[in-house]
Amino acid sequence: MSAQLPPFSLLDLATVGRDQPIARALEETLTLARRADELGAFERLWFAEHHNMPRIASAATSVLIAHVAANTERIRVGSGGVMLPNHAPLVIAEQFGTLAELHPGRIDLGLGRAPGTDGATMRALRVDPRASESFPDDVRELQGYFADESRVEGIHAYPGRGTSVPLYILGSSLFGAQLAAAYGLPYAFASHFAPDALEQAVRTYRAQFTPSEQLSAPHVIAAVNVIAADDSPTALAAREKVLHARVRMLAGRVGSGRLDEATVAALLDTAVGAQARHMLHYTVVGDPGEVTAGLADFAARADADELMITNPAPGLDQRLRTLEILAGLR
Repeated sequence: MSAQLPPFSLLDLATVGRDQPIARALEETLTLARRADELGAFERLWFAEHHNMPRIASAATSVLIAHVAANTERIRVGSGGVMLPNHAPLVIAEQFGTLAELHPGRIDLGLGRAPGTDGATMRALRVDPRASESFPDDVRELQGYFADESRVEGIHAYPGRGTSVPLYILGSSLFGAQLAAAYGLPYAFASHFAPDALEQAVRTYRAQFTPSEQLSAPHVIAAVNVIAADDSPTALAAREKVLHARVRMLAGRVGSGRLDEATVAALLDTAVGAQARHMLHYTVVGDPGEVTAGLADFAARADADELMITNPAPGLDQRLRTLEILAGLR
C-alpha cells in the first residue's frame, strides 16, 4: 500500500486487436471489467464514445455500460465520455436514467464537447458542426432532467427524473476546466493522449471552482497510460508494441491502409511517429516499483485527486496482469 497514490479508476475503449472479431474484443472487455471488480481496487470503469474507428468498439457507449454493469457487482460504470453534441440531452438523460434505475448508485455520466470523430462521420451522425457551441447550455439542460424539476417546461426524462446521476466534465483544454469550475462539477483531463495543457487546466479549475449541490470542493481526475509487468524488460517490450499500434492507428486515419511491421517501423522516424510518442507522453512503464514511483510523480504533477488509468498493453493476459499489479499498489 502507498499513501502517495490517489484512488485508481479505469478507462477502456473496448480496443479491437488486429484481425480480432469485435465480439471477441467485447468479451475481453467484460473479462477485464469483472477482474477489476473482483480486485476491489478501482473506483470506476469508464467507456469512451468514438465513431467510425475500426479498432474501438465502444461507440454505443450506453449499451456497453449496461452490459458491463449487469455483469459486475461493485465498481461504478460510466462514460468517459459521452460526446454530448452528438445527442439530444433528453435522450442521454433517458439512457442514463434507465441505467441508474437498473444499477442504483453505480452509474457515472462523463461529458465531452468534441464529436469524437471526423467531419464526414459527424454528417453521418446528423450533427450540426455548431452543436458544440451549445455544450454549456446542454449540460444545464441535462442536469435539469436528472433533478426533480426540468429546466424545459413540461418536458421530463422518464426514466431519469430524480435519479441525480453525477456528471463529470471531460476535456483537454481550458474551456472544459473553466466550465467544470463554474458549474461545480468534477473535471477529468484527457492527458492519456492530449498532454499539453494538463497543469494549466488543473490550476485554472482549482482557482475558479464554485461549490455546487453535487460537489463541495474541486475534484481532479487525470488520465494516464500504464503498462505494468513483473519485470522491466517485459514492460518495455509491451510499450514498444503500444507505440507501434498508435502509429498504425494514426497512419490509418490518413488512408494508409493496412501496414506491415516494416512500414510501421519506418514511420517511427516521421511526423506520425513523433505524434504517437507525444500522445503517449504520460505513460508509466515498468515493474511494480517503477509503476508506483511513476504514478506518484504523475499524480503530483497533475495535482490529481484520482487517476484514470488506461490499460493499452497488447493481449488480454498482459492487461489482466497490469490490473493485478495496480491492485497490489493500493
